[in-house]
Amino acid sequence: MNLNLRNAIIHNVSNNSQDQLEDTIVDAIQTGEEKMLPGLGVLFEVIWKNSSEQDKKEMLQSLESGLKQ
Repeated sequence: MNLNLRNAIIHNVSNNSQDQLEDTIVDAIQTGEEKMLPGLGVLFEVIWKNSSEQDKKEMLQSLESGLKQ
């Protein structure tokens, strides 16, 4: 992924409230548009980098569980 795209995505949501961030995530998932995937990836990267080891472990367990459904 191009660093300019990553920075643009972060810049576009950096002042959003939690409700606005949630709306962005839910909208991206519900629309299912491929063009939203890079943005979700950048948001996940931010979450991952700012999570504790325990939080990361829980995310990985949720991911593994969700993929097996």
